[in-house]
Amino acid sequence: MLTLESIRLRAQRSGLRIGLGVGVDVEKAKRAKMEAEDLGFADVLLYNDARQLAEDLLNGRIDAAVRGDIDSNRAMEAVRRSFQITKVLRAAFMQPREGRMFLLAPVGIDEGWTIAEKVEIARLSDRLMRRLDIEPQVGFMSGGRASDRGRMAEIDRSIEAAEAATEIASSEGIRARDVQVLIEDAARDCDVIVAPDGVSGNLIFRTLHFLGGAAALGAPVLNIDRVYIDTSRAKAPTGTPSCWPPPWRPCAEASFRKANIMIMVSLAP
Repeated sequence: MLTLESIRLRAQRSGLRIGLGVGVDVEKAKRAKMEAEDLGFADVLLYNDARQLAEDLLNGRIDAAVRGDIDSNRAMEAVRRSFQITKVLRAAFMQPREGRMFLLAPVGIDEGWTIAEKVEIARLSDRLMRRLDIEPQVGFMSGGRASDRGRMAEIDRSIEAAEAATEIASSEGIRARDVQVLIEDAARDCDVIVAPDGVSGNLIFRTLHFLGGAAALGAPVLNIDRVYIDTSRAKAPTGTPSCWPPPWRPCAEASFRKANIMIMVSLAP
């Protein structure tokens, strides 16, 4: 099972160079840089240019990148152009207040709408988790229980898509199961949760983080061969929620950026 402590232990490496995006509040980024470097996670370079951050990641000038406060649309467009992909697929590390950590996908509203894309998200998430020494259980969600068939055509399609994605993923050796609409079971048993589509995934993310106090530790871009962590445009008003165990209970948003850096270093080759 993935935990904050296992990530912290993996993150204590030297010699890595991490790019951190900077917005209007430069001092906040500087604080995150100082905290991460003081804890020995990596050398942190600050960027205010989305394209330069993506290009330096592509060309190996930095080992990993976090979007930080660079505008999301500019940052993701830079990733698409630099890595020559048509769509960015992301998954978010979530730590509920009283539960286990898991990877939630899709979290972009235009992601995960087809069976093929659901399976690709599961495939890429499985690969990412194995880099953290986790053989993940992947749960595919749908808009209802299997017994809800016939209530509405759209619900039927959602149930059938989750079943089909589970079957395909399982045939590829992924530990996949159909969790239907039962997110409470998925959160208890699964390391990766694939929501029915990007809108519902985004709503799950927002509900857990902003209303339920779950810690959101950043969203790796799944479909590039480098480590790039995206971050939510909206932030909880008090910073990262208080569910973090001591001594990893940040009290400021700079520490949230430090957490993103910690995740990145754990994933970096």
